Amino acid sequence: MASAAKVLDPAFQAVGQKSLLDLTSCSGIEIWRIENFQPVPLPKSDYGKFYMGDSYIVLNTSHGKGGSYMYDIHFWIGKDTTQDEAGTAAIKTVELDAGLGGRAVQHRELQGHESDKFLSYFKPCIVPLQGGVASGFKKPEEEVFETRLYVCRGKRVVKLKQVPFARSSLNHDDVFILDSEHKIYQFNGANSNIQERAKALEVIQFLKDKYHDGVCKVAIVDDGKLDTESDSGEFWVLFGGFAPIGKKVSHEDDIIPETTPAKLYSITNGKVTPMEGKLSKSLLENDKCYLVDCGSEVFVWVGRATQVEERKAANQAAEGFVASNNRPKATRITRLIQGYETNSFKSNFDSWPTASTAPGGEDGRGKVAAMLKQQKAAVKGVTKTAPVQEEVTLLEGGGKMEVWYINDGAKTPLEKEDIGKFYSGDCYIVLYTYHSGERKEDFFLCWWIGKDSVKEDQKTAADLANSTFNSLKGRPVQGRLFEGKETPQFIALFQPMVILKGGLSAGYKKSIADQGLTDVTYTADSVALFQISGTAAHNSKALEVDAVSKSLNSTECFLLQSGSSTIFTWFGTQSSKEEQELAVKVAESLKPGVTRKQCKEGGEVSTFWSALGGKENYSSTKKEPCDTFRDPHLFSISLNKGKFQVEEVYNFSQDDLLTEDILILDTHAEVFVWVGQCVDTKEKQSAFEIGQKYIDRAVSLEGLSPKVALFKVIEGTEPCFFTAFFSWDSHRAIVLGNSFQKKVALLFGGSNLEDKSDGGQGPRQRAEALAALTSAFNPASDTKTSAPKPASTGQGSQRAAAVAALSGVLTAEKKKSPEGSPRKSTSSPPSDAKGELDHSEETGENNADDQETGDGNVSQNCTYSYDQLKSKSENPATGIDLKRRETYLSEEEFETVFGMTKEAFYKMPKWKQDGKKREVDLF
Repeated sequence: MASAAKVLDPAFQAVGQKSLLDLTSCSGIEIWRIENFQPVPLPKSDYGKFYMGDSYIVLNTSHGKGGSYMYDIHFWIGKDTTQDEAGTAAIKTVELDAGLGGRAVQHRELQGHESDKFLSYFKPCIVPLQGGVASGFKKPEEEVFETRLYVCRGKRVVKLKQVPFARSSLNHDDVFILDSEHKIYQFNGANSNIQERAKALEVIQFLKDKYHDGVCKVAIVDDGKLDTESDSGEFWVLFGGFAPIGKKVSHEDDIIPETTPAKLYSITNGKVTPMEGKLSKSLLENDKCYLVDCGSEVFVWVGRATQVEERKAANQAAEGFVASNNRPKATRITRLIQGYETNSFKSNFDSWPTASTAPGGEDGRGKVAAMLKQQKAAVKGVTKTAPVQEEVTLLEGGGKMEVWYINDGAKTPLEKEDIGKFYSGDCYIVLYTYHSGERKEDFFLCWWIGKDSVKEDQKTAADLANSTFNSLKGRPVQGRLFEGKETPQFIALFQPMVILKGGLSAGYKKSIADQGLTDVTYTADSVALFQISGTAAHNSKALEVDAVSKSLNSTECFLLQSGSSTIFTWFGTQSSKEEQELAVKVAESLKPGVTRKQCKEGGEVSTFWSALGGKENYSSTKKEPCDTFRDPHLFSISLNKGKFQVEEVYNFSQDDLLTEDILILDTHAEVFVWVGQCVDTKEKQSAFEIGQKYIDRAVSLEGLSPKVALFKVIEGTEPCFFTAFFSWDSHRAIVLGNSFQKKVALLFGGSNLEDKSDGGQGPRQRAEALAALTSAFNPASDTKTSAPKPASTGQGSQRAAAVAALSGVLTAEKKKSPEGSPRKSTSSPPSDAKGELDHSEETGENNADDQETGDGNVSQNCTYSYDQLKSKSENPATGIDLKRRETYLSEEEFETVFGMTKEAFYKMPKWKQDGKKREVDLF
């Protein structure tokens, strides 16, 4: 590949070194506008503004595996931009990629047809502005308020399109927003999507804050309802009076391309040539470029050995391919580099061998160090890959534990003294009942599958766990765990957790006999060796291993049971104090009151070695744990014509958990299937099947373990170890109704949602308010796709009154005004408004610490230097909370080290805070 320095534009110097961990703002996003055919950095105050006459380049920097940085480059083309400017943006995108090491994924974004990933950077929406750099911009004082009509599409990210302010623009299938000087109206077409209605309310809040100083009235108008004394009457007056509206008219921009079977083409000297045969990774050569046509999306794949000029030509060839085939404007073009393919690309191939890791990990860590150096922060230890102690969220203690093992098609309860002991040949059901927060009681239900268990027992365990789930009316969090892949929350319930060889079930015994194998089931009198591992309650386990000398390891502790009267604790010279303490605890659990003999490595007695069959050489090398830490990903799931489809939800938040949907949260260590309350009953029952289909897909595309922990989570019963991946607001979780009703209550009825004195179920006042709201909006309709049916005159009045009352809350602002403020200049930066309740409450769970205030500052006002607080400090601070080192930094040094304010830091979900702390050695 040509030298990046030769092709890199000066505007792209030192790019791609910003962390995306601060998702509360546009950090991690860098934007350039094409001016006179050159990229010019855009001021942060202008991020989110896109002029229709211009072209832009947007770089998104995020964290990948192994500490590396991943890049997405989008070039946005306004509908009025010139062809030359658009071409410049495409070419400069390739140059920018070269400067980043040639591993970015490139996306072409046409105005009105932007990808979900692009739009997710600018939630809730972008509002394309008239004009461009060539035509100049109006000054704020020249701006006159203009009433505008928008069509609002999309249920997670919004494609907002301005349409002519005329009755003929309205139809029965879409949601429209009319932004007038003193009031914003939402018009819901009779056939419009419930979820699009909900998302439109977020856009209204955005417009209200941006153009009306946060003060204006809001009205909701339903298609088919006409009441001259209501908001409906006012709405139609603005259109010159009521008249029937026509059917939706299809425009070229509205055509959605269909996905077709993938076809492979080679690109040589800018020419696209079809290739024969099935798609296989082996067909892709590293010195060539290829095009994969999937109908709705066209991928350009470039080998790592290709030159920059070849890559530019390949991009231009893809543009020509789409144009020559008369594809719809919504057809996406995505370019990928060898080794950095996306799952959506790989899924089109019959085979895609999983590589160990993508290249560039070391380079990524180097960039982290470089970023810190620029901020004048010490970087000692940053470029090393030393293991870190991960902070985890555990279930509340003090609950009731019940455990059964599976035998002869039934479950048999374990005695109290046997709880925590698991045989590899058996399957178990675990039910833990506990109290969490203000809810009456919560349930953690799972079945555990031993690695040597038989299929019949595994199926029985699943069936009986489902029966228990149903008997508890679907309230438990339900999980499936495999031996060796237990989650921290499961392990922490047993003190200690011991995994034994063999099994007790009749199915296991029969299987061993049929195979002619010797039954090695552990007994109290057998010779048995246990490997001790773990440093805390959530990762401490004892595992029975072969009772021979070569099973030992100098870096660990072991227990040796020699007959019924003696047990040895063996401490390797490199073992930790925590493991030594755990070994003593396990010994007492296995053999209460038995004689315990302690021996350190090198000081063993002859009876120790004889019990192991003699002394042999063993390892003194520590086994490196598998690094499973990775940013979590959220996916929506759908079955389209019987085909299982997975679509990622980018930059996700709690708002993306729509009550009509099933979603997958993949943390790499566990997979959650989240099921909304409004999901069809049959789909709810198939949650585990859906989860397994996702796992099967991710095993081949992402390298996910086929035995990853799988959980089913029902809306309203989310456990703490699920909500930890969100900025979770418990108030949102208890609001009833479909997506639209929930959003109305949250945005307009927030003042009635605070009190939770009713045992977590909400006080009578809130329940009555929500019941009235539900009644007003007629929930008897199809909550998935259609609007409520037209109400009678009485119901219409009730609904109008309800909406009017709720809308009135918007006028009760701290800053009051008798009239709506005029629309400000379109050059004012957009806010990331999500509603009047989305404020500091979201971060409460992240900052719950007796030693801190709500913003993370230490209550005693103690401060220490960064050098004193680092994990490997040569002059460590004493008497501090090691889990909250960052709170002891001064405001100034905090911004230097983290590149953001404390306020911004504590608005992030806890897992993102932890990732940020890892980078700067404060974890």
